[in-house]
Amino acid sequence: MSKIVVAGAGAFGSALAVALDMAGRDVTLVGRSVEVFQTSRDNPRLKGVPIPRSIALTTKLEVSQDDLLLLAVPMQSLSGYLTDNTPAPRAAIACCKGVDLATGRGPTAIIDDLVDAPSAILTGPSFAADIARGLPTALVVATQSDIGEDLQETLSTDTLRLYLSNDPIGAELGGALKNVIAIACGICIGAGLGESARAALMTRGMAEMLRMAVAMGAKPETLAGLAGFGDLSLTCTSEQSRNFSFGLSLGGKGPAPSATTEGRHTARAIVKLAEAKGVDMPIAKMVAGVVEEKLTLEQALSLLLSRPLTKEWPYAYRPDLHR
Repeated sequence: MSKIVVAGAGAFGSALAVALDMAGRDVTLVGRSVEVFQTSRDNPRLKGVPIPRSIALTTKLEVSQDDLLLLAVPMQSLSGYLTDNTPAPRAAIACCKGVDLATGRGPTAIIDDLVDAPSAILTGPSFAADIARGLPTALVVATQSDIGEDLQETLSTDTLRLYLSNDPIGAELGGALKNVIAIACGICIGAGLGESARAALMTRGMAEMLRMAVAMGAKPETLAGLAGFGDLSLTCTSEQSRNFSFGLSLGGKGPAPSATTEGRHTARAIVKLAEAKGVDMPIAKMVAGVVEEKLTLEQALSLLLSRPLTKEWPYAYRPDLHR
């Protein structure tokens, strides 16, 4: 059985390491700060779930051609991390969500450029604490290589159920774009606009996600699954979501989370992509404007509510029919 190397000892990377170790896999966890919990095995990023001593901890990434590499580093650090470390695994699986701000590319495209191995993305509705505690969770592993079924089998456990997809673009866009909509929903609740407004933002946000995904060559049905609708539902409705909590703070309720909030970077990157592709994404533009402090909440709300009346499905994801 392949050794699994998890690069990134944050909450999600650590949770995956714990879950796979508990399922009997040979796991190594790599991170800059692992020496902090080398003795106690208590990762401050994953409170209440000790790192089992059967998991090897190291600060140096060492991967053989027989190993599977799970890349749980922040999206904006992925390109630099791969450039600095030049790994050569059997397969490299992105476990981060977002769009690279510098290039507008997703994680699998970055992996394809910098790693001599098949790429995949692991994504879907999940909180690190749930995975680490063995609570039932379903994710998607998406790849266009023939290693997909092997990855699905190796990375699934009794409580972590993986579904296989051949649409990595759709899977990674679903995981990235839902963070932007989650910020919008957090702003909505933080500003006291109500649950009806949140439901509207989630639904119209899903339409934006579909339009952008189709324009980028993804399959619309991918966005109807775990990587799109599933992840959107979880992230927009729970304060465990860093992106939703960040939105709450922008709306005036509570402090901003200290951990990485990918949606704030994705919003800026996706607005540039949408303009280049001619895709209408008013909610993403609103989030980007508020995050960059170019719009007040009042201005953002006014812009959304003053838009021309339009049609609902199926026009929502047809860029040629919907403007």
